[in-house]
Amino acid sequence: MACAVISKAGRKDYNNNDPRGWATQLTGYRARANAAQANSLEAFPFFAAAVLVALHAGVAADTLSMLAWVFVAARIAYIWAYVTDRATLRSLVWLVGYGVVVALFVLAMLAG
Repeated sequence: MACAVISKAGRKDYNNNDPRGWATQLTGYRARANAAQANSLEAFPFFAAAVLVALHAGVAADTLSMLAWVFVAARIAYIWAYVTDRATLRSLVWLVGYGVVVALFVLAMLAG
């Protein structure tokens, strides 16, 4: 939601009848906020599946909780880096989040 607010805030030309068409005309930080939102929506199912698999496999709750918070922090940092046009940092924190998802699946496999 924060990304949507960033991309739309202060714009008087927003067209709710064609929001996707309107979004293709965004530039600068607004376009990057919209892209960060899309990437966040793409990343969430893999994270959610990893958490559910880890829970089902019996991964320790404190480990699962810590990794989940690392993922959330990485996603917040990712959005900030994307909106503020810090491409290298954005890629690094994306990798951290991806690493958390992989770690959760590996821990689930080892627990099972």
